[in-house]
Amino acid sequence: MKRYARNMTAAMAAYVGVLVGTLIGLRALPDDSLLRYVLAPLPVLPAVGLVIAFVRYLRDIDELQRRIQLEALAIAFGASALISFCYGFLENAGLPRLSAIWIGPAMVMLWGLSSGFVSRRFR
Repeated sequence: MKRYARNMTAAMAAYVGVLVGTLIGLRALPDDSLLRYVLAPLPVLPAVGLVIAFVRYLRDIDELQRRIQLEALAIAFGASALISFCYGFLENAGLPRLSAIWIGPAMVMLWGLSSGFVSRRFR
């Protein structure tokens, strides 16, 4: 668990640093600059570190915890897919368009909530 916390903290710090740098850089560049297309996706690189840290965490935990996380991820994935699918249809009815960037945070939030519910089943 210490390795997971250390790796997640380092990856999150790198993500925040790159994100802030990217936002500052994008504001400084003219709108027609092609460099904006190189700069804008840079925060994805440290986000890869978050995924690697989580996969290592899953490999390190015991079978019960792994099962809990798998069920929680399945619930979060399914719920996120259904919610974004439903909202897409509601946009056709007049709701404002939302950026796809919000799907990832929604999945993480739903994963956190569902892991709490799933873990209660095994108490």
